[in-house]
This record gives sequence, structure tokens and C-alpha cells, in this order.
Amino acid sequence: MNHFSQILIRPVVTEKMTSLQESENKYAFEVPLEVNKIEIKKAVEEKFKVKVIKVAVSNRKGKAKQMTVKSNGRTIRTNGYTKLKKRAIVTLVEGYNIDLFSI
Repeated sequence: MNHFSQILIRPVVTEKMTSLQESENKYAFEVPLEVNKIEIKKAVEEKFKVKVIKVAVSNRKGKAKQMTVKSNGRTIRTNGYTKLKKRAIVTLVEGYNIDLFSI
């Protein structure tokens, strides 16, 4: 992945991440499965003009779901999964911050 805007899909805004932003200066982003920590660090530094200390990555398994599919006039119930996700938690140098609502 070359373009930095393709690496950072969306910020993760939850109650837990909001408390981590205020206390530990950590921000979370959803990223594509194929990117690594170095690419994530470069993308955050380039896009937001900040300094990154650490990048932690977690691969999140898709949830099991039951689906109903209609095929040739018949209704078929089948099991499946939601898509896999990768989340990056980025720790910034003290004094830097990101305004997630201006993205």
C-alpha cells in the first residue's frame, strides 16, 4: 500500500479509546489486513504531522452469523462469518494529539 489515506480506514471511537486518548495519548484506527506496523507509523506521522512512539496491532476475528439466502425460489439458512478486521493502537509523543472529529 503506497498511499497513506488507504492505510488508515477509519478511527475507532469508543468509550474505552476515548479514556485512553485522554490518559495515555493513544489513538486507534482500523487498517487493512496486509499493512504492517512500519507502514501504519509512517501513515499516521504523515497524515496528522505527529510523532509516534509505539504501534500495537490486533487482528480481530469475524463474528459467527446465521444468514438466510434465497436461491431459485428456495430459502436456505446457512452459517457464515463477518469480515476480519485489523486494529492499530498508536501511542503519540507527549505534547502531540489528533483531533479525530476533523478528519
